[in-house]
Amino acid sequence: MIRKLKFIDLFAGLGGFHFALKELGHECVLASEIQLELRKLYAINHPDLKLDRIIGDIHKDIKTEEIPEFDILCAGFPCQPFSQAGKRMGVEDKRGNLFNEIIQILQFRKPKFLLLENVPHLSTHNNKRTMNRMKKELNSLGYEI
Repeated sequence: MIRKLKFIDLFAGLGGFHFALKELGHECVLASEIQLELRKLYAINHPDLKLDRIIGDIHKDIKTEEIPEFDILCAGFPCQPFSQAGKRMGVEDKRGNLFNEIIQILQFRKPKFLLLENVPHLSTHNNKRTMNRMKKELNSLGYEI
């Protein structure tokens, strides 16, 4: 029998990670999505999550220490800072710095598992320096990439 794990869903969009992990029997304890329309759709798609656990801006709407205990951090951070869908400004774009939020949460809560969305062109952004920095930071926290 698989143990029921708790997860958070950051930069959640419509909740793809939520669909998959719920299907496996796990429980979402917090979701974050900055776009109001997507938060509304998230609530419709995932009525099992209480509305007060679907927050907006991860910078403003919750403090790291207020995030409930969890086992899996899921993050679908925006692709625009890294892909051709945007200006490829990387960490120069505010959305490109959301990885720092992930690191802060990982440092505080130390979950067992981490799932990050495969963002187009992230692996080659800035001559691979962006990905190498991310790998280095995650490895320093004990996560194998």
